[in-house]
Amino acid sequence: MDITQFYQTFFEEADELLAEMEQLLLGLDLQAPDIEHLNAIFRAAHSIKGGAATFGFLALTDTTHLLENLLDRARHGELKLSLKLMDAFLETKDVLQKQLSAYRNGAEPDPETVARICAVLKQLALEGNGDAAAPAAAPVPAPQPVAVTKVEADAAPEAGAAAALKVCFSRVSESDRKLLAEELANLGTVRAHIETGDSLTLWLETACDENDVIAVCCFIIETDQIDISRESAAAPEAEPIEAEPAQAAPVEPPAVSEAPPPSPVAAPVSAVATAVPAAAAAAVAGKESSSIRVDVEKVDQIINLVGELVITQSMLTQTAASLDPVLHERLLSGMGHLERNARDLQESVMSIRMMPMDYVFSRFPRLIRDLSAKLGKQVQLVTVGKETELDKSLIERIIDPITHLVRNSLDHGIESPEKRAFAGKDPVGQLTLSAQHQGGSIVIEVKDDGGGLVRERILAKANQQGMAISETVSDDEVWQLIFAPGFSTAEAVTDVSGRGVGMDVVKRNIQEMGGHVEISSRQGRGTTIRIVLPLTLAILNGMSVKVGEEVYILPLNYVIESLQPNAKDIHAITADEQVLHVRGEYLALVELHKMFDVAGALTNPTQGIVVIVQAEGTRFALLVDQLVGQHQVVVKNLETNYRKVPGISAATILGDGNVALIIDVAAIQRTNRDKTSR
Repeated sequence: MDITQFYQTFFEEADELLAEMEQLLLGLDLQAPDIEHLNAIFRAAHSIKGGAATFGFLALTDTTHLLENLLDRARHGELKLSLKLMDAFLETKDVLQKQLSAYRNGAEPDPETVARICAVLKQLALEGNGDAAAPAAAPVPAPQPVAVTKVEADAAPEAGAAAALKVCFSRVSESDRKLLAEELANLGTVRAHIETGDSLTLWLETACDENDVIAVCCFIIETDQIDISRESAAAPEAEPIEAEPAQAAPVEPPAVSEAPPPSPVAAPVSAVATAVPAAAAAAVAGKESSSIRVDVEKVDQIINLVGELVITQSMLTQTAASLDPVLHERLLSGMGHLERNARDLQESVMSIRMMPMDYVFSRFPRLIRDLSAKLGKQVQLVTVGKETELDKSLIERIIDPITHLVRNSLDHGIESPEKRAFAGKDPVGQLTLSAQHQGGSIVIEVKDDGGGLVRERILAKANQQGMAISETVSDDEVWQLIFAPGFSTAEAVTDVSGRGVGMDVVKRNIQEMGGHVEISSRQGRGTTIRIVLPLTLAILNGMSVKVGEEVYILPLNYVIESLQPNAKDIHAITADEQVLHVRGEYLALVELHKMFDVAGALTNPTQGIVVIVQAEGTRFALLVDQLVGQHQVVVKNLETNYRKVPGISAATILGDGNVALIIDVAAIQRTNRDKTSR
């Protein structure tokens, strides 16, 4: 059997285990570690080692084996946790991640990196034993006879039961012997258990065959000495021999219910065996029954098909609207049921792509720990709304922008402990990551309690770079300057930030996702950056408007209100520029028929409708002929199917089969702003 078909499953599960390991390591109290957390970290390393050994990833196997030994000693209290040890564990996690990436790309990990981290782990093991400081090795005592421990079964084997398997292991460490005994107890009844030196022999009464047992053993250890044979199911009568005092106590077999949960990588390895052991299969089924792995492309295909179904249903509904409701009552009633069911189906399918924001937030404790130590700062991370869900396609693209904002907050925002203490603040700064739903959008905030933005410094830097900025502009407009390409107020360039590269990329990436960025800041109190994104890019809540004979879709999350203006509220600025006075505020008036060169549209603003929208912190007015309605539309990529159109973000298909373009409100605002500047 070609086991390479199981590589991807192993890589995905190993990634999850490494992420879980890092999260648990960062949450450990070095003085009083939670034993359950230590056990979970150990099991993660153990599971990765088992899968790596099965697939022949030697570097990954060797590294995790050394890490596993240290973790095993730590959870049994034989190794005291320290900051040095924790740094080594986290560094090892990073190396393991790089090794996984190398194997995923069909390459071998860097041998120098592997040798270096293995040497670090071996040195820590020696220091933990007290051997590092010893001038010479202590004399090794002569080997003593080892106890033969016999474990009786709870009940005698039934007549006709299958013969027991005699499983012999050579050159196995003490921790591996324990794990083997516990895991094999899940496959049946251990009739006897004998340990001699570094060897282990078990008599196992089980319905599994030899191949099944070998497959399970390969998950647990890497050894070339496994011997399996069939013998009588009765427990062998072994004469007790002189034993070491430390091993004189009989060892009770662990109950099946107390055995550690099966390795998450058991699925691919079990598949390699000729058959999945019954007990192991049941355990894996119990663990995986709450979820299923599905390729993202399959989910996207279902979403596209559901979108086409919704469009077809919309066409049928529009056609049925012209029928006599008395004569076609049953048909119209059925169409109503179809519309509701199609909407429920659409929402259910879309929820499959939703992932919790914890997927993003869980990456930052490590980043903040390392970066704050590098900068000599003390920072506490607070996360709010980790369970808030966002579309998978967006959640992966938002990681880089948030990472840049977090690094900026640590470097520029939060002050050093000395400065904070001098200002009467807590020496430990606080960085808050939050996410919440607001209508059809998600709002993500990166908030710090640092020094805040300095208006005068930003304006001075803008003037230095030749930007024509008035001293009377609002704070919101001043804060937006930090998103200009090459703009930075940092006094010195570091390897963290200060080159003026990044914030403009953050803004551009968020705009490409259909979102926008808002900033609020108070000098000496901190800065809050809000990212507003649609929940998904596949479905859009929109308002359809008509310009001439064309229908356009305005994303509803940009729309504030609509009104019919009076002539006295419209003022000309230049020959082709007008503003609209709305409740004491003058808003730029953008005529869509001019923007998209639409013939036959209304040119008199008092005869049309003005829609007030807001993008990038700026409000302006869009002139349209009339409002058609408000509804959900299925978003189709225009660039893929046609080409990129300025001012248009995507397209959709209406109920009558016609194509309607979805307006990119932020792009129109930028175009109008650039035109005004010129």
